[in-house]
Amino acid sequence: MSPRQAPRDLRASDADRDRVLALLAAAASDGRLSMPEHSERVQRAITARTLGDLAVLTADLAEPSAQPVRLDGGRVISGVFGPARRDGRWVVPETLSVTAAFGEVELDFTQAILQARHVQLYATVIGGRLRLVVPDGVTVAVTAHLALGRRRGGTPPGADTPVIEVKGVVLGGEIIVRTPPRSRRFRLPGRRRPISRS
Repeated sequence: MSPRQAPRDLRASDADRDRVLALLAAAASDGRLSMPEHSERVQRAITARTLGDLAVLTADLAEPSAQPVRLDGGRVISGVFGPARRDGRWVVPETLSVTAAFGEVELDFTQAILQARHVQLYATVIGGRLRLVVPDGVTVAVTAHLALGRRRGGTPPGADTPVIEVKGVVLGGEIIVRTPPRSRRFRLPGRRRPISRS
C-alpha cells in the first residue's frame, strides 16, 4: 500500500489557481506586490501543478486563516472561550482533532479536499459547540459519547459516500450538523392582470 500524499503534493485544480490569482490581483492593486512581482507570481500560479506550488505564492500576503489554499489541516483546531473556524479550500487529513471548550468551532467542508473516504474527527466539546457544515453526498456519523450534551441535525447515510465520523466526548455541549442552504433562484414577479372596472 503506497503512503498517502502530503497535502502540498496534491494536484491543484483550476479553481485553486483562480483563488490564488484573485489574491495576487488584490495584492497588486493595493501595493503589496509590485507589477514585476505580480507578473512573476501570476506566471507561476498559472503553471502550478500542486497545492504546495500555489501556497508559497500567497504565504506572505495573508494570514493563515485567509489563505486561498490551506495546507494546515492536521493541526488541532481549538475554540477555547472563543470561536474558531475552518472553511474555504483546505485539505482534510484522515484524522483530525477539535477542541471546543466554552467556545464554538465551525468546520465547513463544502470546499474542502477530503484525503480519505473515512475521516475520523476526534472531538472534545465541553460546554461549547461543534458545528459541521457538509455538502450533499457526505455522511456524518456521530459516535461520540454525549454526557449532558446533544446533537442536532444530520445527513442521510448514502451508499458509497465519504463519511466523517465524529468520535470523542461531549460534556454539556452540542454537535450541530447541517448542509449549506441551497441557493434560491431570483424570479421576477409575474405580470399582474389589470383589474377591470366596469
